[in-house]
Amino acid sequence: MDLDWNLIRSFVTVAESGSLIAAARRIGVSQPALGRHIDELERQLGLTLFSRGRAGMRLTEAGMALLEDARSIRSDVDHLLLRAAGQSDRVSGPVRITASQVMATYVLPPMLARLKQAEPGLDIELASDNAIANLLARDADIAIRMARPAQNDLIAQKIGDLALGCFAHRDYVARRGAPVSLKEFGEHDLVGYDRVTRILDAMGHFGLTMNRSDFGFRTDDEVAQWELVRAGGGIGFAQLAIAARDADLQRLLTDLPLPRLPLWLAAHQELKTNRRIRRALDFLQGELKAYAAECAEP
Repeated sequence: MDLDWNLIRSFVTVAESGSLIAAARRIGVSQPALGRHIDELERQLGLTLFSRGRAGMRLTEAGMALLEDARSIRSDVDHLLLRAAGQSDRVSGPVRITASQVMATYVLPPMLARLKQAEPGLDIELASDNAIANLLARDADIAIRMARPAQNDLIAQKIGDLALGCFAHRDYVARRGAPVSLKEFGEHDLVGYDRVTRILDAMGHFGLTMNRSDFGFRTDDEVAQWELVRAGGGIGFAQLAIAARDADLQRLLTDLPLPRLPLWLAAHQELKTNRRIRRALDFLQGELKAYAAECAEP
């Protein structure tokens, strides 16, 4: 029996994702095509691999028995594809870059525009996602992260630490005033997360007890958070270089000891001989170093 690799890849992705919708989004194929892959694999094997229901796709006992072997096959094929990609000597073709929503929206666009001007043969794909992409599975070629990569077999370089600040629109300051202490800060309209506790945890380190209801605007979308601040909705946080681009914003509580964001650039080591990935990696390294300097505390 000759099995199409794509069928095995689809099987593993659906098993790990729990639904056809999530799996299709992850590997960039249509949901109907993915469903046909599963049906065809089940037909060829003569087994029912998933039980279908409202809760999604659940592995049957037969599916569970095959999952680890299928993962091993996927890993071997991914490794082969990485080695093959590493042999390419063309400075052309696709380069997939993943970064957080904030970096992808406010930082990377001018850098990528300059990269495209320097290397017009590159097809640049930008994945805006706060989730950490799996470089080993080729979810992306290059990752820009705010945490040290934990995966093995990666080329990873720390670019620097990005300083954060507390900001509000000048219209908000004219209307509500500017807090001069943490106590006053807690009495203002704050823009923060809905379910993520990152800001609350940081405030706790400063001795300020806050909870979710203290934020007048709540969203886990960091781009929406920043746009609410820029619209005068309240006080929020941002990288210094991003805030500096808006003349209507005023920095507040400059002595607040906010944590710094580590900036990392990573790619799979098999791609170090791939000219297009290497070129994009080197270009972004220079651009991000300049940005990190721009984002340092004055």
